[in-house]
Amino acid sequence: MSTLAAPAAPAVRRAWLTDLPVLLVAVVWGASYLAAKGITTTHTVIAVLVLRFAVVLPALVVAGLRGLRALTAPQWRGAGVLGLILSGIFLLETYGVVHTSATNAGLIISLTMIFTPLAEAAVERKRPPRAFLAAAGLSVLGVVLLTQGGGFTRPSAGDGLILLAALARTVHVLAMSRIKAVKDADSLSLTTVQLGSAVAVFAVLAAAGTGASPWSVAADFGVREWAGLLFLSVFCTLFAFFVQMWAVRRTSPSRVSLLLGTEPLWAAAVGIAVGGERLGAVGLAGGVLVLVGTSWGRGVR
Repeated sequence: MSTLAAPAAPAVRRAWLTDLPVLLVAVVWGASYLAAKGITTTHTVIAVLVLRFAVVLPALVVAGLRGLRALTAPQWRGAGVLGLILSGIFLLETYGVVHTSATNAGLIISLTMIFTPLAEAAVERKRPPRAFLAAAGLSVLGVVLLTQGGGFTRPSAGDGLILLAALARTVHVLAMSRIKAVKDADSLSLTTVQLGSAVAVFAVLAAAGTGASPWSVAADFGVREWAGLLFLSVFCTLFAFFVQMWAVRRTSPSRVSLLLGTEPLWAAAVGIAVGGERLGAVGLAGGVLVLVGTSWGRGVR
């Protein structure tokens, strides 16, 4: 038996060498909600978003300069439209996490995995499988319980904004699949143009006097705030993107998706263990239902 098992061992090790960086991306994405909450207030959302993406955008431009030059005019326009949607996602998520817990944000945003197939089915006029509808219902029930915390109260404004962000993520996925011009575009170039468009939106909002200016916020940042910003910029954006590109070439997209789907679990773990957040019995039950429902839905859609 040992001789039969031996050849499989290197393959298992190679799989884990690919899986671990992807899993680390899910961990840092889960931690990003608490990191954003720790350095952002209602008046500094726009400034933090400008700083977060302005830090990494030059590196992306340099890395993908050849691909950017090869983009056609329709691809630039398509990527620009996707960038406008992306800016809305980041605005909703960041304003949302300021007004709710990092745990709630990470779990509610996972509903994108349910909303997207439902939206696709509606657009294509196809009825989703009954098992998927059951999983969707379980996830929605989980969110209702999750937003109650320790008792039945009105959901916070932040919970509502995160829910809208999940819907906006769904719109982004559908737009990406339906804008024909971007389907053959280089992924690095597409991401760079999208982030550039989003930064342009944030810069315009900042110039219009929406909240504090990026320069004043940067001047007021201490070591902890800069560490949080660099974590969001370098790890949650730059590192995460390049790991995804690297991993998809070495394993299946479904395996990458499955590993990244653990993001809400890490968001809850970091929020509770590091942020000291508490769900209460009702909220804990809701969080479990969200995780079960989204995992089940991902398997049957």
